[in-house]
Amino acid sequence: MSFDAETRLMTPTGADLRLFERRATGKARAAVQINHGVAEHAARYARFADFLSQRGFSIYAHDHRGHGKTKAPGAPLGHIGPDADADTLLDDVLAVHRHIAEKHPGLPVIIFGHSMGGMIAVNFALRHGHRLAGAAVWNAPLATRPEALAGKAVLAWERFRLGSDVPSRLLPKITFATWARAFPERRTDSDWLSRDETEVDKYIADPLSGWEASIGIWTALFDLSLNAADQAALEAARKTLPFMLVGGDTDPSTKGGKTVRKLEKRLAQNGFSNLETRIYEGFRHESLNELGREKAMEDFVRWAGKLIN
Repeated sequence: MSFDAETRLMTPTGADLRLFERRATGKARAAVQINHGVAEHAARYARFADFLSQRGFSIYAHDHRGHGKTKAPGAPLGHIGPDADADTLLDDVLAVHRHIAEKHPGLPVIIFGHSMGGMIAVNFALRHGHRLAGAAVWNAPLATRPEALAGKAVLAWERFRLGSDVPSRLLPKITFATWARAFPERRTDSDWLSRDETEVDKYIADPLSGWEASIGIWTALFDLSLNAADQAALEAARKTLPFMLVGGDTDPSTKGGKTVRKLEKRLAQNGFSNLETRIYEGFRHESLNELGREKAMEDFVRWAGKLIN
């Protein structure tokens, strides 16, 4: 399991993105632009990239600001930078998207995102749907408007009290720690990610995963939730864009998939006409690292194939 190339892409935001590429086996049918979750990195998607490349997809995945090997001003691991926000993350995604378009003129592009990456993907799709063949939004823990506003108020108080953009002390307690307690018989506090013990142990042992996110990152996450529910953005978006919405029925971060269903309902109420939603039985948070992940990956290929054939 590996990517073919690991390159650098300088973006207009000043980021030096680490970009991973996997060429399609044979002629490319489409490109898939992968967006990873918070406190992880793009290289963790090598298995998915291998799977897709063997089925005719070219894969591009970058480390977001503050993640993996990407470098940006004032943005060491766990920080997105003093002047960066949710829009900055989306601008970096657009730079990668343009890079793909330059390398593969006319090739359909599907944006894929897991967790934070799913939040990024839905925001990107609302803004740039005309550029896309489809949007796959997996396991996105979108907060409600009251939750997001309350979370931002807590973070603003923390920033004032602590005096800088340090790791949040409160948000991990009401997210990761709470999600861990959803499994009383857990072996580790990361068991909420997957039932596959090998994958959980790999995550725990990975020095580029599982770190504590800064106040700035948490603020950006809440802004992504608010933006995804913005009525003006929903009304202006391309309504025919195909969406694949995925969740797990035991994922505590999406309330057992209820958050995914709420997104489906919101999109449908705003006239989006091409929605496919799947809530996988037994799946926790990381669908691509779950027991039975092959079914989810095959479902993605089947869905994607309908968009490009």
